[in-house]
Amino acid sequence: MENYLPFLVNNWRTVGLIGVSLAAGVALGQLHQTSGQTANKNHESWKKSTTEEIEQTKGQSTIENENEQVDEDHQTADSEDAKQILFKYKKPSEADSIKQSEAFYCRMNQRRSVRCISSDPVALEVIENIIKTGGTSPSGAHTEPWTFVVVGNPEIKQQIRQIIETEEEINYQQRMGDVWVQDLQPVGTTWVKEYLTEAPWLILIFKQVYGFKKNGQRKIHYYNEISVSIATGFLLAAIQEAGLVTVTTTPLNCGPSIRVLLNRPVNEKLLLLLPVGYPKVEATVPDFKRKPLHEIMVLCQ
Repeated sequence: MENYLPFLVNNWRTVGLIGVSLAAGVALGQLHQTSGQTANKNHESWKKSTTEEIEQTKGQSTIENENEQVDEDHQTADSEDAKQILFKYKKPSEADSIKQSEAFYCRMNQRRSVRCISSDPVALEVIENIIKTGGTSPSGAHTEPWTFVVVGNPEIKQQIRQIIETEEEINYQQRMGDVWVQDLQPVGTTWVKEYLTEAPWLILIFKQVYGFKKNGQRKIHYYNEISVSIATGFLLAAIQEAGLVTVTTTPLNCGPSIRVLLNRPVNEKLLLLLPVGYPKVEATVPDFKRKPLHEIMVLCQ
């Protein structure tokens, strides 16, 4: 060591710089190794969490989540969907517009929820036209996230009624609570749903939580419940226009059983059920009054 002392004294700056560089190199190497290990751990953690998320999407619990995130962050419309065409439109006069809107309102104002439905037959073509009208409804990104299952088979209608009445009895006696049951008394409803087997047709409205592209990949259905709810409004208007009656039915806790009964895929969830037919001669409805215009419309000018 003594032999190197003069050299070290005379060249201490150079030696110090070399020492600092070596130390920095070692530190950077250790940092790179640590960063690599951390990145690998993060990647493995992300991979594990992503795999678990994908596995969860295969289950019914994830399908029923309205805010489900599927494995695509972005998607584009098919080329034929994105093509623009000229909108065919003939502007009515102001007088005609007022007349037509008033006439439609008068017809719709006669609409009532009718539970006494006749078993008189209704032509399938009428139901098909009603369904086609529902299919004209707008939807998020034009995904058309609806499936309308039409049931006319008496045996299937009986099975649907059994499923619903079993669950509804539990709903009325345990799940709904006293206040809810009391609020339903003016309507006169119970868990017995005779119209489910008496009506010639049942329309079961399913929302598609997601769909599929032509290549088999999942397709996001934006605002699927809102879109299907709007389509249901179109159905109600079409049913009224056809001279038929219905009552909107929400089969609480019946969706999974009915979905299996009707052999529907797991990406579909039952939203509503509409029994459709003519009213019975002795049909009655509650003497409800609708809110006047000034209570439901706010004009800002």
